[in-house]
Amino acid sequence: MITVDWHAALLGLSVGIPVSALFFAGLAWGMQRALSSGKPGLWLMVSSFSRIAVLLAVGFWVTSTTGSNWAVAGYALAFFLARLVAVLWARPGKAAATTGQEGI
Repeated sequence: MITVDWHAALLGLSVGIPVSALFFAGLAWGMQRALSSGKPGLWLMVSSFSRIAVLLAVGFWVTSTTGSNWAVAGYALAFFLARLVAVLWARPGKAAATTGQEGI
C-alpha cells in the first residue's frame, strides 16, 4: 500500500504555484523583449536559462526540505496547472495583431 505524504505534497503545490506563475510571466516578458529587440536569440537564451534555473533550484530546495518525493509530485502538479492557465489565457481566440494580414 502506498502512503501519501500529504504535508509534503501540499507544500510542493503551494510553493510550486507562485514559482510556476513566475516562470510563465518570465516567458511572456522574455518573448516581448525578444520580439522588440535586435538580438532576440540572446534575450530568449538568457530568459530561458534564468527561468529554468530558478524553477529547478526551488524544486530541489522543496524536495530536500521535505525529504519526500511527494513534494516533487505537488510541485509538478502546480507547474502543469500553471501551464494550463497560461495556455488558456494566451489562447488565439483573442484578436491577433495579424488578423487582417492573412494574404500578405
